[in-house]
Amino acid sequence: MLNLDEDALICDLAETYNIYDYRSLPLQAVATFSAGLRDNSRIKMLAADITAEQNTIFLAAIIDGIEALKYGLLGSKGSSKPESVVNALLGKEKKKEVKGFRTPEEFEAELRRLRGE
Repeated sequence: MLNLDEDALICDLAETYNIYDYRSLPLQAVATFSAGLRDNSRIKMLAADITAEQNTIFLAAIIDGIEALKYGLLGSKGSSKPESVVNALLGKEKKKEVKGFRTPEEFEAELRRLRGE
């Protein structure tokens, strides 16, 4: 766990056991405390390659179902199919390109370009 993300393990140990300096403890004790962390701790979720808790995914699935139902009932009149919240949580959605601007003038120039002005 230390090799995976030491900072996450430090945060989890501090949050769960109030251990702020794990190096002052015997290695066996740190290993025992680490194994006893809850399943949704930072380090365990990272080790399992999980990006969201199970309850969060269930709630997102409900949202996806409601949005699909709305889309089906109301039709696609001027709207596109809703994006999946579950896929976004699991990292399966295509990453949207993010563009940054150093000055307000750069932003306004890009906005004018997009508007066709």
